[in-house]
Amino acid sequence: MFSFFKKKKIIPHIKLSGVIGNVGKFKQGIDFSGQEEIISKAFALKKASCIAITINSPGGSPVQSHLIYNFIRQQAKKNKKKVIVFAEDVAASGGYLIACAGDEIYANSSSIIGSIGVIYSSFGFTELIKKIGVERRVHTAGKNKSTLDPFQEEKKEDIERLKNIQLDLHKDFIEVVETSRGSKLKKNEVELFSGEFWSGRKAKNLGLIDGVGDANQILREKFGEDVVIKKFEKSKSWLSKKLSSSNDHVDQLANILDEKSVWQRYGL
Repeated sequence: MFSFFKKKKIIPHIKLSGVIGNVGKFKQGIDFSGQEEIISKAFALKKASCIAITINSPGGSPVQSHLIYNFIRQQAKKNKKKVIVFAEDVAASGGYLIACAGDEIYANSSSIIGSIGVIYSSFGFTELIKKIGVERRVHTAGKNKSTLDPFQEEKKEDIERLKNIQLDLHKDFIEVVETSRGSKLKKNEVELFSGEFWSGRKAKNLGLIDGVGDANQILREKFGEDVVIKKFEKSKSWLSKKLSSSNDHVDQLANILDEKSVWQRYGL
């Protein structure tokens, strides 16, 4: 009986879910520091030849996305393990960048995949403060310190400066996708790097993913019905749970709305 269980294949399964970055007062998003230990523990499981990662994220911080992507690839190389990624509702923008850490990527036929681009959004209140009789006073040391102040008129040079930064970030994102997906990408069919996103089924046709299916299904097909899927997921600390159940409803609502605005970009 002991030898029977000893021969079973064990696949560590990491789950990354949420907006990428330190979102809100309680930092509930996906970030590198919060996931480093979990990822390390999963890759340290010597009996496992493969690591499964489920991603469900509309994106967020480009830096945190790159940090997590790079760490997964470093661990895969160091421990000589294959990485299979599964997208749930969304693997878009930074969520898709992290998904590219997989040697193979799978998704549901209705998953939202792609959005390979960079976005900055804000509001302009110049007319509003004029209407209510408010005078904006800004004093800086450094002429560009007040770049894109929402209470001042937009300046052409500020927009150009922001655009150049976005182009640099976009270039980095494209390099990750091209390195990960290589010849699988069907670049002649559509503009893959325009920021557009697609269903899982269409993403497969475009080479952005390798197949359609969920983690339990695919892992059993690859490793047998008796495969043991060992879950690795960051749990909330006692303090975090206590704080998030506090009476500070205004902060909690602001956090929810902040995250919701990112998810709604993909119709969720």
